[in-house]
Amino acid sequence: MSQLIDTPIPWWQVMAIGRNPRTTLIRLAITLVIVFVGFRMSIQPILVQGISMQPTYRDGQRRFLNKLAYRSAQPQRGDVIGIREAGKQVLLLKRVIGLPGERLRIVQGTVLINGEPLEEPYLLPPTNGVQNPARWAVEEVRLQDGELYVIGDNRSMRRDDHYFGIVNQNRVVGRLMNP
Repeated sequence: MSQLIDTPIPWWQVMAIGRNPRTTLIRLAITLVIVFVGFRMSIQPILVQGISMQPTYRDGQRRFLNKLAYRSAQPQRGDVIGIREAGKQVLLLKRVIGLPGERLRIVQGTVLINGEPLEEPYLLPPTNGVQNPARWAVEEVRLQDGELYVIGDNRSMRRDDHYFGIVNQNRVVGRLMNP
């Protein structure tokens, strides 16, 4: 006569697989839903459209926005951010160059913050001694609380073809994640 011996299942196996495969599948499905929802709430895929952020980012590149980046911090100068235009689903990618409380102006393509030239290592190197061949000019603006000054990296574009200027921080969706 044979006897069946009931051996206890190790605790780690119970935690990983469970005693019932159906329960395990339900746990797995719930975990996947939580991960998916968490991912969608914190990270947003974005397709770079246009040439305003060249040479840093090229048209057609796929990147991700960290939507939680500014929950506990403020945008910093140099951050590339996603901005939602009023009433549109399209996000604009722009670089933060001016922060609240600063005076900003552009003289012959050179950005001045509180009267001092801004170092912009992300721009193309000067050609023939000229940093910005477009030589844009923007009158001085003073940024208020909750305002940022944003601009694209491709300053060789005509000023009329470029979206830039003051943006309220409540329109910022997130910070672009670097690869």
